[in-house]
Amino acid sequence: MDRRVLRPLRPQGRRAGLLRAVQGALGTAVVLALLAWWLVPSAGPAYPHRPLSFATGVANGVYEKYGMLLQGDLRTALPGVRVTLEHTEGSVDNIKRVASGRSDFTIAAADAVASYDGPGKSRLRAVARLYDDYMQLIVPRDSPVQSIRDLRGKTVGIGQEGSGVSLITHRLFQAAGMDIDKDVTAEPVGIDQAPAMLLDGKLDAFFWSGGLPTAAVTAMATPLARIRLVQLGDQVASLHAMGPEMAYYRQAAMPADAYPSAQQGKAVPTVAVPNLLITTDRADAGLVERLTRAVIDSRDTIGTVVHAAQLVDLRTAVFTDPLPLHQGAVRYYRSVKP
Repeated sequence: MDRRVLRPLRPQGRRAGLLRAVQGALGTAVVLALLAWWLVPSAGPAYPHRPLSFATGVANGVYEKYGMLLQGDLRTALPGVRVTLEHTEGSVDNIKRVASGRSDFTIAAADAVASYDGPGKSRLRAVARLYDDYMQLIVPRDSPVQSIRDLRGKTVGIGQEGSGVSLITHRLFQAAGMDIDKDVTAEPVGIDQAPAMLLDGKLDAFFWSGGLPTAAVTAMATPLARIRLVQLGDQVASLHAMGPEMAYYRQAAMPADAYPSAQQGKAVPTVAVPNLLITTDRADAGLVERLTRAVIDSRDTIGTVVHAAQLVDLRTAVFTDPLPLHQGAVRYYRSVKP
């Protein structure tokens, strides 16, 4: 055999081996890139990697539980950002914290937002409308109380100062033609203390405003505890007559299965008000866009624990009156608009 025939094949063999090596390296790089894309939510807008504070509410309340669950989802949605939860007195306190820059995000009831007239008001922005709070008046099962007017002369938990509960409770007494400072003995306690005080006989009744069901009320709404919910729906018309800020209250009914043993199979007419997730115009647009996506995407997982969160929906999330939407939230809603 002529050796000259074999000589050209050797360089080609080396080039083929090199080509296979390059192809293998490129294939590995592609796989690694795809894996990184799958594991890390890098797609989407850039955002500052700095700590964030989220004001929630009182212990055992729905705000607190919702915030705790959302915190876990934000670890994935905002890699590199540490989210700290802050216990507060509730809606009124929350708005002041965000408006003043002490907190970055919070949840607050729309009536409290509309009533706020302090520093930073013009900078407040909404991220999403979440779910409605239902006003709940809880009494012992054998209590003679059938309406708010029957509370005269009784000791009543009216919510902590700085809470949305306290704000609505004061307005309900006014709508009923009562003086909260004279007609009842008002105790400024929240859902973290009021249930035990009622069961111990230290309260004749207490008010609570929260998503349905609220875990602390569920825990005491047992056949042994023997509690009952009192209707408040007869006060809605009187509330609306008090001024334009009262327009955020609507007549609603707590479903019969919200607290079955406390409602004896009946829906309870009451007052409801929407909750908003809020921030300020100082918040980075890219960060807010990612956070808004996390709020919407986490609805089902959070809803398995906080049932009210199941009501978070793209169709209603954009209705955030009295606040305009943050620009980052607008960008998200536009990106998913059919």
